[in-house]
Amino acid sequence: MIIEPRMRGFICLTAHPEGCAQNVINQINYVKSKGRIDGPKKVLVIGASTGFGLASRITAAFGSGASTIGVFFEKPASPGKTASPGFYNTAAFEQQAELLGLYAKSINGDAFSNEVKEKTFDLIKAELGQIDLVIYSLASPVRTNPNTGITHRSVLKPIGTSFTNKTVDIHTGTVSEITIEPAKEDDIENTVAVMGGEDWEMWIDALNEENLLAAGATTVAYSYIGPTLTEAVYRKGTIGRAKDHLEQTAFKISDKLAAIGGKAYISVNKALVTQASSAIPVIPLYISLLYKVMKEKNLHEGCIEQIQRLFQERLYTGSPAPTDEQGRIRIDDWELKEDVQERVAALWHEATTETLPSIADMEGYKTDFYNLFGFKVQGVDYGKDVNELVEIKGLV
Repeated sequence: MIIEPRMRGFICLTAHPEGCAQNVINQINYVKSKGRIDGPKKVLVIGASTGFGLASRITAAFGSGASTIGVFFEKPASPGKTASPGFYNTAAFEQQAELLGLYAKSINGDAFSNEVKEKTFDLIKAELGQIDLVIYSLASPVRTNPNTGITHRSVLKPIGTSFTNKTVDIHTGTVSEITIEPAKEDDIENTVAVMGGEDWEMWIDALNEENLLAAGATTVAYSYIGPTLTEAVYRKGTIGRAKDHLEQTAFKISDKLAAIGGKAYISVNKALVTQASSAIPVIPLYISLLYKVMKEKNLHEGCIEQIQRLFQERLYTGSPAPTDEQGRIRIDDWELKEDVQERVAALWHEATTETLPSIADMEGYKTDFYNLFGFKVQGVDYGKDVNELVEIKGLV
């Protein structure tokens, strides 16, 4: 079938298998170009099919030659209907891993559930024995707690007072003002339940109890802080409260892993175009301005550049990873450079529908957004008839 992007708001309802595959190959080639990392050998990535999770799996496999197990929740294709992009990403990753003789198996299901956890543990026991790195990179808006049966839904709201600021429609480039009403207490609790550290801790506790973590095992979860510009809706909002919980959970996990010489880290990453960030008011405008400034300063990174640098320059240097006073690895250091943020803040005040084409990188933002779904990837013939029915060979 001929596959074209079909949009609904900030979501693309279609994905292109060859575009997704080329996107994965491009990331693999970048990691290979940066040289070998003396890193992990047996890796579990929870949330492995897109964004930072996919970049982590690629970096571990093609940077360190690691065996990897990926857990994710993606939709397979049916005749005439495409799979979700993460499904195509994983199929391409596994195909490239097989070409190099790298072990790669995948589990598609609800990572919050006990069933998927048990299925993962059985696979580790049968084929890898123990894991030396666990990446936790889930980005779901909904979570059903397997112990209580309660379904929690996260919200993107400020706390305390309403928030009014600029935002942009990424498809039209129209800058407008938006007001977001403050969260209620149950909004905060539900967002923490979905996006906080409870499930991460459940995964690590269970892996540890099953003796599936190797001596000295490391686990990493991803967070974001961002600038003053976005803090009301992000770091000081409901998501920020969840990130606070996630970051505190790292200390709890580290205490538990001390007996095996293990460690839990939070990596604070740069603002990037993801399906999740595209849904947050204000953030797309900030990112489009940030991209313009960081590209001008030759500081821009995508997911794969961020994670490759995290592995090579922070996690696997032969010394403990350098952290800030809250114990976090700061791979957002280039984004938050003083000169970068001063320039972004100045551009923010200038941002209107009329000025945006010249002061922001909206084309870069849109290209990255379409790339998430396998579209606008260089070297792909989108006029060609392609088979949407792609399989993941290592799916368990």
